[in-house]
Amino acid sequence: MTAHAVSDDQLARTLGLASNSITDDLERQVLRPDGSVNHDSGLDVDLDPDLVRSLYRDMVVVRRLDQEAFHLQRQGQLGLWLSCRGQEAAQVGSARATQDRDWIFPAYREHGVGVVRGVTPAELLSQWRGCSHGGWDPAKYRMHINSLVLGTQTLHATGYAMGVQADGADEVVIVYVGDGATSQGDVNEALNWAAVTGVPLVFFCQNNQWAISTRVDTQTARPLYHRAAAFGLDSICVDGNDVLAVHAATSAMFERVRAGGAPGFIEARTYRMAGHSTSDDPTRYRDDEEMKTWESRDPLERVRMLLDNNGWSDPAWLAEVETESDQIAAETRAACLSLPEPQLEDSFDHTYVEPTVALRQERAGYVTYQESFQ
Repeated sequence: MTAHAVSDDQLARTLGLASNSITDDLERQVLRPDGSVNHDSGLDVDLDPDLVRSLYRDMVVVRRLDQEAFHLQRQGQLGLWLSCRGQEAAQVGSARATQDRDWIFPAYREHGVGVVRGVTPAELLSQWRGCSHGGWDPAKYRMHINSLVLGTQTLHATGYAMGVQADGADEVVIVYVGDGATSQGDVNEALNWAAVTGVPLVFFCQNNQWAISTRVDTQTARPLYHRAAAFGLDSICVDGNDVLAVHAATSAMFERVRAGGAPGFIEARTYRMAGHSTSDDPTRYRDDEEMKTWESRDPLERVRMLLDNNGWSDPAWLAEVETESDQIAAETRAACLSLPEPQLEDSFDHTYVEPTVALRQERAGYVTYQESFQ
């Protein structure tokens, strides 16, 4: 594939892409917080009731799994958890726009993307319980394992997309990145290299407003999608709490990139409702008023209102969704408790391919120390 093999300028105007320009700051929104539809979003939106219902179901399930995992961490069953609460629309909407043959490179908070791809609760929780370095087989789901080193997955995705380009394969790669990671050198190198080589890659930035305790407006003087456009990527900004806008924008971007267009960048403006992780106390750096503002923009509630306003749901169907969320919560808890409790001595066995003398001595010393308590 080569960059701009199709008429990107025309497509960019149709999609409302920045197209290497920083002349505006336009956040595209289809579904308003009150559940009403904006028909002037500039996006080609599918308001099919079946699609809306399935997106809502996915988001409900993801939120319930995330909530259960949070509780499991608080009960000592997980070593750490990074909640995706509030970001369900960004994750479900974008993941549902991919095709089975496409490859996904997550960061570490994309539990909703994993659910859409079919990753099981046990596989999602394994790493956070300390049972594995990565809980699932990447080849099975065409989804790479989590990357906890900030921004490194963007380089991995760019390299993989270069392979796709060389093979002439009909695949598009999507990589998830947070607003904070865009300040990393690795991410900027990946953006530049992807643009220069014209690989079939879409960067999906979940701008959740906070890089741990650092506000996004202290990291950049320009909107993030403008910065991506400056590198040469076609970029667009959407309301990340609007699953219909996210799905439409990602679908259009994938279609354009798959047809041979330049790599793309989507900035989805959303909000992290919980702390950065279960080790973080967000009340130390953000106030209640900010939380209330974003709670009023909840991604699930606006879809629920759209369904109710249009008669696309009924009590029986909503009860089914609630039952399914109860089932995923029970499955998540059972899956977590079925995972073996990690043993610290096992970590010595997986540090190097061939253990060093010093490592063997450290392991023996630790085992002797443990045995002294028996």
